[in-house]
Amino acid sequence: MSENTRMTRAATKRKASTAFATADENPVGKKRVVLGELTNVVAPNQEREIHKPKSTLTPAKKQTKNAPIPPPPGSVDPQMCGPYVADICAYLREMEGRLKQRPLHDYIEKVQNDITPSMRGVLVDWLVEVAEEYKLVSDTLYLTVSYVDRFLSAKPIHRQRLQLVGVSAMLIASRKYEEISPPKVEDFVYITDNTFTRQDVVSMEADILLALQFELGCPTIKTFLRRFTRVAQEDFNESLLQLEFLCCYLSELSLLDYSCVKFLPSLLAASAVFLARFIIRPKQHPWSQMLEEYTKYKASDLQQCVGIIHDLYLSRRGNVLEAVRNKYKQHKFKCVATMPVSPELPLAFFEDVTIRDKA
Repeated sequence: MSENTRMTRAATKRKASTAFATADENPVGKKRVVLGELTNVVAPNQEREIHKPKSTLTPAKKQTKNAPIPPPPGSVDPQMCGPYVADICAYLREMEGRLKQRPLHDYIEKVQNDITPSMRGVLVDWLVEVAEEYKLVSDTLYLTVSYVDRFLSAKPIHRQRLQLVGVSAMLIASRKYEEISPPKVEDFVYITDNTFTRQDVVSMEADILLALQFELGCPTIKTFLRRFTRVAQEDFNESLLQLEFLCCYLSELSLLDYSCVKFLPSLLAASAVFLARFIIRPKQHPWSQMLEEYTKYKASDLQQCVGIIHDLYLSRRGNVLEAVRNKYKQHKFKCVATMPVSPELPLAFFEDVTIRDKA
């Protein structure tokens, strides 16, 4: 190798090193986000205690999952694993019911001394914004909230460290499980306005992993929603994307409400499908024999959960939490958050299919 070639390569390495150092010292266009100290009550006319990530935030390009495209009539989608679907669903239903995979339904009352349901709602609302800014797949968001609830079911923490739990759980969900190109630890530190150090995040990550006993692969609402929406579309002529986006919107709304922690992910997914079909076709019964057989839930099993999500949709609950609503007001989600819905759910819709058919 000639002396000139060695000098050229050395100069190139020095130039690249200088460029990365400059980028690290001066992140281009990033706007940090502070969650701040949470309070017990967030008034509707009071300024929220978090600052949204600005559109100027420029994380590295992430690979996103596009909405699934339904197969042509008469064909089979191999990704849905048709020959094994019964065994897969049975395994997922068994897995979601394991105690070590479930948070306590009353962990705030029994375990936590300094956290309230409204604080949890503010945290989840902020995590939705962070996931949007970093273009994380929806599975990462669902896993993050699951990890947060399971960790808080096992270990009491101070409210000032609740945001640290959230970003550390998202770090685990993105880096250890879902994302191909996840954000770096420094990204999560920076987005909290450096409220926490890199060591804080890494230490909390270890605490969460130990509390979860490294059981990270739990089924979420999204796991069941993918299959339930396919069945829900069978007797629907409306856009599959509209139904899927509306179901996703309702499911993410349920993440905000602490009272939904007690429901299994499969029941939340079935309730989202029930309510989505009602919103799109308010005069048609939203449940069917096929949906009952596939989801293993009768309409009467869904009444309480559907009522809670319906109240969330109408802003009767969590009306100060806007991240999910703003997300699904976008055209790329077909503005499903703006669809009108009846303020009342007909009680007749919650009758069992067999009883209704006999009548």
